[in-house]
Amino acid sequence: MPGNLKGALLALLSMGIYSTHDVIIKFLGAGYPALQILFFSALLSFPPIAILLLRDPTHGTLLPRSPFWVTLRSVCIVNSGICGFYAFSVLHLAQVYSILFASPLIITILSVPLLGERVGLARGAAVAVGLLGVLVVLRPGYVELSLGHFAAMLAACTSALAAVSVRRLGRSERTVILILWPIIGNFILTGLSLGLAYRPMAGMDLALTGLIALLGLLAGFLLIQAYQAGEAANVAPMQYSQMLWAIGYGWLLFDEHPDSATLTGAALIIGSGLFILMRERSGASRLRPVTEARLRSETVTAPRPNLLRRLLRRE
Repeated sequence: MPGNLKGALLALLSMGIYSTHDVIIKFLGAGYPALQILFFSALLSFPPIAILLLRDPTHGTLLPRSPFWVTLRSVCIVNSGICGFYAFSVLHLAQVYSILFASPLIITILSVPLLGERVGLARGAAVAVGLLGVLVVLRPGYVELSLGHFAAMLAACTSALAAVSVRRLGRSERTVILILWPIIGNFILTGLSLGLAYRPMAGMDLALTGLIALLGLLAGFLLIQAYQAGEAANVAPMQYSQMLWAIGYGWLLFDEHPDSATLTGAALIIGSGLFILMRERSGASRLRPVTEARLRSETVTAPRPNLLRRLLRRE
């Protein structure tokens, strides 16, 4: 099988697993607080992640060389997980994905002050069209915005900032620090929340939180294989297939039917994101590895595949 085709198929499978991961979050969110779901999902994902962390060949302490950027990235990842889990719990799947797809657009904006990128007229226009798509999805003034909408937007923004931060750090920090710090921060914050809002979990529901952890790691490993098999420019666009999974799962499991505004806005966001990817494919950009490597939110249950790849290769 040609490399690009294999890479695209592996990416499609990975996105399907990520979407199943999100569906379980939505299912559990109907009966349990989002912070509780995230706590147990992260707790059950820690053992396999810890085994991978033992493969880190570099020596040193757990103190970062760049405390500000590591702390900022960790806070962003924890926030992205909390807000993302909550948004999936209360909003339609297609609507959440439409908003989260704005993350690459926000990365492009943040790259100007943080990475010294130059955004030309074409990329700037694409970002404007994509942000217009977000407004079409949200329809402020016509539809009452809920906390779930704000949570999804905050997840997209903090995910973008985390992606730019890790690019800013480059290889200056140990992989174990980049993965472990967000996990520790998540345990502290979500663990404290259990004292405020906790509902005893049935055995099957607790097992589903473990399945969330398993699916997040499995999807990440498949995405690694996809990028190894095919060119990034052919693999990355497959991540937008999550919208198809969202529509299918929403219709079959939750009786969700995306309206025309959501579909139109999603089309504008996806189109602008694809245009930016294609533009970066043909030019030398420090931003390019950020947008190609990860279009969905990074959380403690689904670490950045590039970091997992470093551990697997013992880089």
